Amino acid sequence: MSFQSEKKPDPSPPACRLRAGTSGYSYAEWTDAGVYPAATPPGRMLPFYARFFSIVELNYTWYQMPKPQALERLASQVPPDFRFTAKLTRSLTHEVEPAQWRGEVSRYRDGISVLMQSGQLMAVLAQFPPGFDRVLKNRNFLAELLDELDGIPLAVEFRHRSWAHDRVFDELARRKITLVTVDTPPLPGLFPGLDIVTNPELFYIRLHGRNARGWRSGNMQNQFDYHYTDDQLFELADGPVTTMARQAKRGVMFFNNHVRGQAAENAQTFVGKLVECGLMKKTTRNQTTETWTATLFT
Repeated sequence: MSFQSEKKPDPSPPACRLRAGTSGYSYAEWTDAGVYPAATPPGRMLPFYARFFSIVELNYTWYQMPKPQALERLASQVPPDFRFTAKLTRSLTHEVEPAQWRGEVSRYRDGISVLMQSGQLMAVLAQFPPGFDRVLKNRNFLAELLDELDGIPLAVEFRHRSWAHDRVFDELARRKITLVTVDTPPLPGLFPGLDIVTNPELFYIRLHGRNARGWRSGNMQNQFDYHYTDDQLFELADGPVTTMARQAKRGVMFFNNHVRGQAAENAQTFVGKLVECGLMKKTTRNQTTETWTATLFT
């Protein structure tokens, strides 16, 4: 995986608040893997997760439209300084109906409003499929979708390599929308790993694992079955994260290699690597729970 940037870091960077966590938190196999205590019900997983991480990427909002009552319940289970990002629903990225999608945007806005009002929403993630390439039809749809979502903090993840273009980066920067940095297997056609910051308010990294054999297997369990080594995590912290943190006020990093609990383990180890690199510092919230806060060059 190669990360590229044409911009040189500012020699006197501002402080950057970093948060690391996982893509989703409610996985039945995580109890078997030892992430959660045995027999932990799904409704009690988030409070346990929040003892160790300060942010989570909500995965379920891709499968179903978020509802204010459900998000209120989630917010009530975490500390006030806990933050969320949420995937945009698949009816706006993968299964788009031309005559209906604008109404879907309105429904999504209503659903997510509770987190926006509380200040707990860091970003909404618009994740596009590998077949969403940079042809005129898709460029027009993306521009219209971003217009409709104006006012919501957005991060856009591309899977098709054709979107790795200066015009795309410039337009995202003009709109102050975050380009998602991806860590994936180095396969032909996939969007490359770039440490380009298009939004000085936020950078966003998603670590999907590097399982080249399983990536295009059609089986999600195979695709995301990967464990990052300590050396790989240090290289990520010392390389792209350090570079991007010099250019943004905040940064979020999510591990999506969720099979067998690797995401949670890697995320905790990664935080330690960020501490080693001087990007984060360890603090204690109370006598029983250790949490992490992040300050860069302060």
